[in-house]
Amino acid sequence: MVLTESDSELDRGDVAPPFDLPGVDGDLALADVDAEALLVVFTCNHCPYAKAKFDLLNDLAATYDDLAVVGINPNDATEYPEDSLEAMRERVAEGTIAYDAYLRDETGAVAAAYGAVCTPDPFLFGRTGGEWRLRYHGRVDDALGPDEEPTTNYAREAVESVLAGDPVSIPDRPSRGCSIKWPDE
Repeated sequence: MVLTESDSELDRGDVAPPFDLPGVDGDLALADVDAEALLVVFTCNHCPYAKAKFDLLNDLAATYDDLAVVGINPNDATEYPEDSLEAMRERVAEGTIAYDAYLRDETGAVAAAYGAVCTPDPFLFGRTGGEWRLRYHGRVDDALGPDEEPTTNYAREAVESVLAGDPVSIPDRPSRGCSIKWPDE
């Protein structure tokens, strides 16, 4: 595990890069997401930082009907079999992960297009003129380590702002987690 902080190339207001990926419940394309807000989280099964946020992300997916929480796993499943599509299916079947969709980015191309570098690395989008535009990129909460308890949930605050049609007032903070295990590294 290598601790990494993400500072994406995407700026607030930028359009979400498209994707069409296989997932636990079938393929999903960005164009098919039907919600008012979209939280794309680059995550995985094995990273302790990502594991520490499963419950929080599950809660967001369950709480907000107009929010789609989409997990995307870009890690090399050959080197990290715990991040394979089959292992992802197991996490969903056992209830560990209950996002709206959990997708596999086999080549890492989607993660690269977003500028993601760690797990978890969340990007929150709102719909503007029929396009998904970045409204927040940063930490899920203020807990810097996987064993710390958060006191402030940045993702929840940002989601509530987007759903209310308000600007997100919290600043973007570099995401913190395990480095993405890029295929063919």
